[in-house]
Amino acid sequence: MGDPEKYSEKERLSADIGSPVPDTTAPILPTVNPEVRKDEKPGSKIHPAFYVMTWITLSSSIILFNKWILDTAKFHYPVTLTCWHLVFATVMTQIMARTTTLLDGRKTVKMTGRIYLRAIVPIGAFFSLSLICGNLTYLYLSVAFIQMLKACTPVAVLLAGWAMGVEKADLRTLINVSFIVIGVVIASIGEIKFVLVGVLYQLGGIVFEAMRLVMVQQLLSSAEYKMDPLVSLYYFAPICAFMNFCVAAIFEIPRIQMADVYYVGPWILLANAMVAFALNVSVVFLIGRTSGLVMTLCGVLKDILLVAASIAIWGTPVSALQYFGYSIALAGLVYYKLGGATIKAQLSELNRAWAEYGAKHPAVRKVIVLGSVLLFLFLVLGGLAPKVGYDSTYLTSVIKEGDKAT
Repeated sequence: MGDPEKYSEKERLSADIGSPVPDTTAPILPTVNPEVRKDEKPGSKIHPAFYVMTWITLSSSIILFNKWILDTAKFHYPVTLTCWHLVFATVMTQIMARTTTLLDGRKTVKMTGRIYLRAIVPIGAFFSLSLICGNLTYLYLSVAFIQMLKACTPVAVLLAGWAMGVEKADLRTLINVSFIVIGVVIASIGEIKFVLVGVLYQLGGIVFEAMRLVMVQQLLSSAEYKMDPLVSLYYFAPICAFMNFCVAAIFEIPRIQMADVYYVGPWILLANAMVAFALNVSVVFLIGRTSGLVMTLCGVLKDILLVAASIAIWGTPVSALQYFGYSIALAGLVYYKLGGATIKAQLSELNRAWAEYGAKHPAVRKVIVLGSVLLFLFLVLGGLAPKVGYDSTYLTSVIKEGDKAT
């Protein structure tokens, strides 16, 4: 008897030789029956960058819009303005719930009268207080300084979560967020137009917002109460509008005159409410098309742009000490929200992408580097250079004295 392994090998070779050569030109038959194959939903053709830019634009616009109405246009009724926003949001969410699918998420929420009174109403109260304090701040502080103070919001949320037992206290996390507090304190010391009342209103708004966010986290800890921002607005807007109206009816509405409304303009107030509502709609799409990392970085970018816009539009004076303190606060904020590992991974990915871009477009890369260096030198030297110009007060006095002499 022969070796069985050799025999099987010999048998296999003879089978291969005798078999016909496969035709490579023949069409390949599908492995899945096209009759029962499910059609895949086409992906969105809109780039995620569009949703990012839309959210940054609307978020920045409503802040600058509110500042202009409450301060520049002299409509000194922040509670009434907030109430108007919430009334408009209530009407629009009711209409959208009946005409669109954007609010279909409310059908999965098991909302009862008891849950509404015990959960939604308290959250709505803190929501109203945060909005009222936030709008009152515009009467006293600049947009730039307000955004610097808002960097403390994650710290307030963390402390509120510890106090209410939602999260476990962690000394390492406390040390990380302490850099945010230190940066905001330095920025506050460097503030040229420091108004204590405005700072207290802003800090109050931050505390109320932190309490609201922690209570929402408690409510949403169960999957059956999961709500996107638009569905949340559907439930919170009516009770918040009612609470704000009660406050405005006591403190502001008796003092409002039609001349104040006409000075701002009814169409301006309508546009203001539409921008505020569009912001809530854009948040839904931004969350659906991007990630939490993108949301965090976009928030930091938005704050920086708002500081720049405040300087450009209102000529807000910002000291070098404020720049230094705000930079520390932003760095601490990014590190706290993303973590060291995520930041390191993203920097490595960014470095790889920059190297690939430089390999494909070396000339453009050199121009970008050179332009960045020149811009940095221009900003640094411009900040160190002395102010050039004339003293208008002194010149006016000299002219008046010359007129008296003649």
